[in-house]
Amino acid sequence: MLGLEKKLVKEWEGKSAQEIADAPVTAIAGVSEGDAEKLAAAFGIKTVRDLGTNKYFRWAQGLVALAD
Repeated sequence: MLGLEKKLVKEWEGKSAQEIADAPVTAIAGVSEGDAEKLAAAFGIKTVRDLGTNKYFRWAQGLVALAD
């Protein structure tokens, strides 16, 4: 899947994009249970989709793209 397998924990490698989008954020390599708890508390983020569509993160990405 677009070479993203190494960005995921082992159990999520090979899953469809839809399955991964609905997976908990801990499906992303390097995101711990503690990180997931903090994301949920601060931003209501529980899934990879929530993380990828969070307005604050998208705004930050847009600003960085403009700056670069």
